[in-house]
Amino acid sequence: MIDTRWDILLLGGASGLGKSRAAAELAREQGAFIVEFDDVVGAVQAITDAETHPGLHHFDRLPDSAPPSPDRELQLQIATAIAMEPAVVGVVGNRLTVPVPAVVEGDYITPAAAARAIRAGAAAGRGVRAVFLHEDDVAQVVANYADREPELGSQTQRAEVGVRYSRWLADRAAQHGLPVVACRPWRTLTRRITQADVPDVPDGRSAAGRG
Repeated sequence: MIDTRWDILLLGGASGLGKSRAAAELAREQGAFIVEFDDVVGAVQAITDAETHPGLHHFDRLPDSAPPSPDRELQLQIATAIAMEPAVVGVVGNRLTVPVPAVVEGDYITPAAAARAIRAGAAAGRGVRAVFLHEDDVAQVVANYADREPELGSQTQRAEVGVRYSRWLADRAAQHGLPVVACRPWRTLTRRITQADVPDVPDGRSAAGRG
């Protein structure tokens, strides 16, 4: 088993980067519970609507006949992630009451929400960590989708938006002093995630920036 320094690990990143596979490997190594945050997103959207919670239903209001441009799709994805930030903190708060390690993975985990969750963990005397996966090659993400969902054909725009969203997450993670890990090479991904699992500073500064 890997000697981790976390009770809860938040694993964020865009779609199609291998988060689920990495989370499964980390959970198996640690005997940890997995929370797929996409399931939480689906549950929250199922019990709300666009009138009462518009921030959670941006994509519901798009006409099927006019798909959004890449710029608009990215904008809506970021807006949805920001709207889901309280739910990230809520999930972590619930897991803090359980004496079993957990890996929480999902597209809509933002660095801002992760920083809040880390502070909540510190206040409870528990180790909450966050790592964000990053991929900067559109062709690689297209290939990932083709391998995972061959029946959908080439998903170039989805991959382009995903890479731009990945860059947005990586930029915000740096602002909060949270580690960003390249997805490749795949064979060393979980080890590099674990190595990046250094204690985060609750006020958002990296340890190197203190002094």
